[in-house]
Amino acid sequence: MRKWMILIMSILFVTGCTKGDPATTMKESNATATLTKEAKTFTNPILDNGADPWVTAKDGFYYYTHTTGNSIRIWKSATLTGLADADYKDIWFPPSTGPNSANIWAPELHFIAGKWYVYYAADDGQNENHRMFVLESVTDDPLVAYVEKGMLNTAGRWAIDGTTLQKKDGSLYFIWSGWEGAVNVSQHLYIAPMSNPYTISGVPVEISRPTYDWELVGNPTINEGPQVLLHDDRIFVIYSASGSWTDDYCLGMLSSSMNSDVLNPSSWKKHEKAVFSKTDTVFGPGHNSFAKSVDGKEDWIIYHAAKTQGSGWNRNVRMQRFTWNRDGTPNFGIPITEGVPVQVPSGE
Repeated sequence: MRKWMILIMSILFVTGCTKGDPATTMKESNATATLTKEAKTFTNPILDNGADPWVTAKDGFYYYTHTTGNSIRIWKSATLTGLADADYKDIWFPPSTGPNSANIWAPELHFIAGKWYVYYAADDGQNENHRMFVLESVTDDPLVAYVEKGMLNTAGRWAIDGTTLQKKDGSLYFIWSGWEGAVNVSQHLYIAPMSNPYTISGVPVEISRPTYDWELVGNPTINEGPQVLLHDDRIFVIYSASGSWTDDYCLGMLSSSMNSDVLNPSSWKKHEKAVFSKTDTVFGPGHNSFAKSVDGKEDWIIYHAAKTQGSGWNRNVRMQRFTWNRDGTPNFGIPITEGVPVQVPSGE
């Protein structure tokens, strides 16, 4: 069943994406965010085509990437709303053959111990062979050059959507979505310790599988796209649930604490309800990342959603501010309808 999904997904991702010189700076031509400088508002979507958005910030710039299917592309912008027409570079193209030659999904850019690391999922053209891979930057500039550090050891099982968790004590962990066995029945979330940013050094531990009704729409059942959100001494993993091709794709939440043993499944609490889900006008909101406003005063969620009801993998990228509840949990509110003016992030 996944094979025809992969074929459709590849067509959607590859459309409009062509190989070029990684050293050449280009502009994203399909951005449609509307920024009204006088009123200091913008409207969603901020990118008219895209899925699996990831953004991080360092030294006054935001660095953004999403799935293109056939490359790893990084945008650079001084503001979040500026991502709409930011310059970008393709920093890596897959080899013509091999285990990471096709279906490049959900890259993430992380700055760890003085270097940039790009985690991405790829396969050899067969979905059952999807695994996680990592690139390491040559310099401290994320747009220059990378070396391949190889495949991460996810116990030889199908794996996508990898991300990292670094605790205050410096310990590093890898979290991803994978199959329990060799057959695509259900995607679960796993965590494992890392001895360095490109080496998993322990046995994977399952921390979530689809159990609630809002996680069970579509077949196979899915927990994927884990994203780490730290607040005070608490650890949240916001993840995507139900089929990504359905209108019911949504976000769920796990929580733990900095003092807990995150490799113990009992240290994670799954919240009983989805924390971000469809409305009458927004469908399939999921696979997100997080960012602070320019001045650091606001928290923002960047996510993809279906362009229209029933459009499945035909998606665009959106963002909106979120706040915190009195109990210390994030409050994402509801997805804002396209075209509704949104106040720009604080400090822009």
